[in-house]
Amino acid sequence: MNVSEFLTVFGIGVGLSMDAFAVAIAQGACLDVRTPKYPLAIGITFGGFQAVMPLVGYLAGVSFRTVIAAFDHWIAFALLSVIGIKMFIDGFFEYRKKKRYEDAGLACPVSNGGRLRFHDLMMMGIATSIDALAVGITFGMLEINIWISILIIGAITFLLSTAGIFVGKKAGYLLGNGMEMTGGTVLFALGIKILVEHLVKGI
Repeated sequence: MNVSEFLTVFGIGVGLSMDAFAVAIAQGACLDVRTPKYPLAIGITFGGFQAVMPLVGYLAGVSFRTVIAAFDHWIAFALLSVIGIKMFIDGFFEYRKKKRYEDAGLACPVSNGGRLRFHDLMMMGIATSIDALAVGITFGMLEINIWISILIIGAITFLLSTAGIFVGKKAGYLLGNGMEMTGGTVLFALGIKILVEHLVKGI
């Protein structure tokens, strides 16, 4: 993996992890984090799902690589752009909804007595990693080293998700959706970068 590919994967990892980071911040505002149990559980779960999903998508992308080789960069651009725009819009509307909640003087959107249930953790892990499945398809088309990529993405998500719990405890859940909008912007920009690089090579 060269420097350009590393920076692309790193940027994608940061962009994807913003979704998990936003959810972790929201959970941090609600959970009892006096023990490391919940921060580690969220970090490992979110990081694990975020690493596995691109691998699944990659295997699908490799299967169709020869069929779509002529326009793979357009597909990569479309997928990253759609994911990025979706993350931005979701973050914007969630921000508005939670802002109304906070203005009403309520501290936390959902309360389980400061506890985290296992099935809720699994659902959040899946929900925050669905976008990574589509990104994995682009890796299969662009012939990026998948093992290094999922290690980078998983590690970034683990670190940011774990940190997000403590950020949420200090700053409140409202901040998280600003991070989701930032992540969407990053993914959209990376989609443009991939498209431009391929178009320039073709000139």
